[in-house]
Amino acid sequence: MLSIKLLFPCLILLSGCQANNNVIVDTTDNDTLPITSTVIKQNEGIKTIHVFVALCDNKYQGIVPVPAAIGNGQDGKNNLYWGAGYGVKSFFVNKTNDWKLVSSEKNLSKEILERLLFKHSSKDIYLLADAYDGQFIRQTTIDFLNASSGNYATEMKTGEGTIYFGGSSNLIAYVGHDGLMDFSLQQTFKGDTTRKRETIVLACYSKNYFLSHIKQTGASPLVWTTGLMAPEAYTLHAAINMWTENKPVPDIRTAAAAAYSKYQKCSLKAAKNLLVSGW
Repeated sequence: MLSIKLLFPCLILLSGCQANNNVIVDTTDNDTLPITSTVIKQNEGIKTIHVFVALCDNKYQGIVPVPAAIGNGQDGKNNLYWGAGYGVKSFFVNKTNDWKLVSSEKNLSKEILERLLFKHSSKDIYLLADAYDGQFIRQTTIDFLNASSGNYATEMKTGEGTIYFGGSSNLIAYVGHDGLMDFSLQQTFKGDTTRKRETIVLACYSKNYFLSHIKQTGASPLVWTTGLMAPEAYTLHAAINMWTENKPVPDIRTAAAAAYSKYQKCSLKAAKNLLVSGW
């Protein structure tokens, strides 16, 4: 199973991140139109998590190329951040006992190649993970930020009724290359401040690039990064599982860092310098 290895403690180029000095200002229609399909509704008696995964893409993202087999953004099955050994799908389906797959659906739209719904094995908590075609990383970022702001309504029908994700989620996460290193967004993401929402952003230098947008959304940053990183699923899993236990933010951050340290074989101190919480 392929896992990214560090060349320097917790800082890596092979993760697919590199700064692009020629920032593209994209002002297409999606930058100004709302992306809320239905009225945001609240879940009763359950919590929800929505994970947005931008598939690694050698061709369409400003990254240091990874091996072709795992860097095809149109191939979720083998993609570094989805179907590969430590991708979100592979890790949550095959390497954990605390999350059970409820349903899967492919090709929801031209952007979303696959959607997985999980339920926690012992708690009333549901997790929705969307795999976005890598060429649509910009749309992935917009959808994540809209959900963080309390918009982007997403409904899932189950045998137990309708479950609401997107802006109704308690925790919203982004996994993948930091597209904001390649382009800027003119859209504002001003959100509802009356409902608590928390975010995880596992991408290179995510605190630096996402901070101004997350501040607008009204959400709180649970875990994000200060440098180059490998956004594989063990970090996400560790943070989420501590969150499901209602642990305090410092404990969640430490758990995420411990997982990163273990799998990336770097010191816990270096991992904690990389993965931080709050503003």
